Amino acid sequence: MSNQEVMADKTSDTGKGVTIFTLFTTTGTLICCALPIIFVTLGMGATVVAMTSTFPFLITLSQHKIWVFAFSGLMLLVSGWLMFRPGRSCPTDKELGQACSIAHKWNKRIYWTSVTIWAIGFAAAYLLLPLRIWLDI
Repeated sequence: MSNQEVMADKTSDTGKGVTIFTLFTTTGTLICCALPIIFVTLGMGATVVAMTSTFPFLITLSQHKIWVFAFSGLMLLVSGWLMFRPGRSCPTDKELGQACSIAHKWNKRIYWTSVTIWAIGFAAAYLLLPLRIWLDI
C-alpha cells in the first residue's frame, strides 16, 4: 500500500468517526429539547415527567441547551468541512477506492440526517414558542 493510500484510508476513517459523533451530538439536541416540547404540545406531559424522572440528565441538558446546540453545531461544521473540503480524494487502488466511495456515501447520509435532526431540535427549542406567541395561538 502506498503512502497516499494509507493517508486517504486514515482520512476516511477520521471522517467517519466524526460523522458518527456528530450524529450522536445532534440526536442529543433532539432528545433534550425537541421531544419534550413536542410531547407537551401533544398533551403528553406525563410522558415528559416520566422521561425526566427516569433520565435526570435530560434536565441538565435542557438547562444548558445553548451549549448543547453550539457544540453540536460546531461538530456539524467540522464534519461538513472534513467531508466536502477541497483536495479530498480516495485511493487509486480499485478496492480501496470503492471502499472509500461507499464510506463517503454513508458519511454524507449520516451528515445530512444529523443536519436535519439538528434543525428540528433548533426549531423546537428556539423558534416554535416565539412563533406561537407571535401568532397568538
